[in-house]
Amino acid sequence: MDVMVAGRVCIDLYPQQVGVSLADVTSFSKSIGGSAANVAVAVARHGRDVALLTRTGADAFGAYAERELRGLGVDTTWVTPVNGMNSVLTFCEMFPPDDFPLHIFRNPTAPDMFLTTDDIPLDLVADVPVYFATATGLSREPSRSAHHAAWASRGRRANTILDLDYRPGFWASEEEASVAVSEALAHVTVAIGNLEECRVAVGETEPDRAAEALLDRGVEIAVVKMGPRGVLAWTREERVEVAPLSIDVVNGLGAGDAFGGAFCHGLLENWSLDRTLQFANGAGALVATQFECSTAMPTSAAVEEFLRTSGVAS
Repeated sequence: MDVMVAGRVCIDLYPQQVGVSLADVTSFSKSIGGSAANVAVAVARHGRDVALLTRTGADAFGAYAERELRGLGVDTTWVTPVNGMNSVLTFCEMFPPDDFPLHIFRNPTAPDMFLTTDDIPLDLVADVPVYFATATGLSREPSRSAHHAAWASRGRRANTILDLDYRPGFWASEEEASVAVSEALAHVTVAIGNLEECRVAVGETEPDRAAEALLDRGVEIAVVKMGPRGVLAWTREERVEVAPLSIDVVNGLGAGDAFGGAFCHGLLENWSLDRTLQFANGAGALVATQFECSTAMPTSAAVEEFLRTSGVAS
């Protein structure tokens, strides 16, 4: 196993009509979604052995999620159903280039929040080269305790990644999220987030100050996504900034997950931080030009070709 990813999975139902509200949409496509699931698929597309740790509803959508993940190259040994619960459905509205409202049916909670310590193969988590988790897994118990048990098993081993992944609707309050994410930073070595997520995590929105604040919490690599300004990364030895790529956005959802999966691949390849960041940035931009998320995750060859045609040497 190269990578293990912990977090949520859902069923994405994306409208076939662009620029139309859900009230007027007449047909949808169905695919796997959820940040952690998308990251796992992205990792698999780079030829890596990857497993997802999550839970689904005990329903037809849960069966579909498990089958589809396997078909996309993800080990589903630790994808298990929760009796009596429905799988999460996510509807999207598409108003390119920058408005993609999500309507997530997971209230009052979701199956992935029932991930327990007993569901996690702690011996494998301790030894896997890359362990990737998302901060939304901290929003409820028992998932929060399960995440901390996983981190404890690794002992802050290198390549323990936290995607700051802040979704306000998943939390009782922003203050609760800030406390939970702040506590989590003490157990990880890589943190990845956009400016809003950095504000929630460390109280900073200026990119360099946010990266410095993340390093001050003990992480080894701090990655700050700056939107139209590109991506910034800090270690204690270097600062790397990557410019944005010019693209025609079809669907902005999933780009961050493609970034995460590609970043894992770069770490496993022992690339320089600059090359890893360029590659991950290219993967995210490429997915944003596609309609869906998981099914749009690119291969390494596709990312390299996209960067070459964009005039970027990865």
